[in-house]
Amino acid sequence: MFLAQDAANPGRAGHRMAVAAEQLIDDVRLRLTRLFDGSDFRRMIFAMNCTDALNMAIKGVLGEVAGHHVVSTVLEHNSVSRPLQAMANSKQIELTRVDCNDEGIVDPDDIAAAIRQNTKLIVMTHASNVLGTIQDAKAIGAVARQHDVLFCLDAAQTAGVVPISIKDMQIDLLAFPGHKSLLGPTGIGGLYVGERCPEPSEVRGAGHMRPWREGGTGGDSSTTTQPVLYPYYLEGGTPNTVGVSGLAAGLEYLGQHPMVDTLAHERHMIQAVWDRFSEDQRFTIYGTPDPSKRVGTVALNIDGYESSDAGSILDNSFNIAVRPGLHCAPYIHRRINTFPDGAVRISPGPFSTGEELDALLDALDQIAT
Repeated sequence: MFLAQDAANPGRAGHRMAVAAEQLIDDVRLRLTRLFDGSDFRRMIFAMNCTDALNMAIKGVLGEVAGHHVVSTVLEHNSVSRPLQAMANSKQIELTRVDCNDEGIVDPDDIAAAIRQNTKLIVMTHASNVLGTIQDAKAIGAVARQHDVLFCLDAAQTAGVVPISIKDMQIDLLAFPGHKSLLGPTGIGGLYVGERCPEPSEVRGAGHMRPWREGGTGGDSSTTTQPVLYPYYLEGGTPNTVGVSGLAAGLEYLGQHPMVDTLAHERHMIQAVWDRFSEDQRFTIYGTPDPSKRVGTVALNIDGYESSDAGSILDNSFNIAVRPGLHCAPYIHRRINTFPDGAVRISPGPFSTGEELDALLDALDQIAT
């Protein structure tokens, strides 16, 4: 419907379709800002995905001035680890990766202990994409605020299924994808930029947010550099209006189906895997057995099988889709001793059924026989 009626380029014209597209974008900005308890919808920036949003945040805050120290963790997805490591390799930043315990939980006190005089940024995942373990973002946000350090939270695994409050958790930068628990299409994501972040400036340098990409914004074509006004400062180029439209539909569904119910449904399914196989010597399950400390994700291995082989059998013989391998998170796999083969990750969603769960449990049991 959107493609047929309103898929124009917002801000680039005054006709009805362009105006309707711009109204849609602003409406979704506002709804996302309210969902995450932000204070200013103009600070809700649309991105291509969560990776794009994290690059905006990391490179925007750290800028081109060397000497900053960054604190991260071993849990991180490559969307965080790779840009940080590249900057560390080039001597632009100093980087500390904080360890987790055997269940995949990072102690906020360890984050605090890693902070130095020149620490600029703490950037970490809200929940591990491998283990599903939820981190204490509120406590870490308090640590960041106490030390006057910016806090960037990667909410790829939690946005739309775990309640997030930018205010209560004292989050300065919140990055999220649209295609996971927000139920939108691929190719859309977002970054909320809090008031403590460096302000936009025509002059690049220390103390200013650096735009990740620069280009047309529609409303201001006269300035020689990117307009120093959110959201346009970080949104160069034609926006993904189709993706935003799909995200609007996802938000509509979420408004009718409380997150607490979805999270309980997904945890129930993961708990069934733990209950069935945690004491079974044929299986190794990773992470925490406490369902209140994880999202609907579990990683396991079957004795005698590489994760890739187990994944292929589940797909080809049982028509069950899982994610084997390293899950773009090599540091946590080294930590749990599954590198380089990885593990089988099982991630039920809001539409997974009891019949599908029974089929999964039976398939795992047959493979391990």
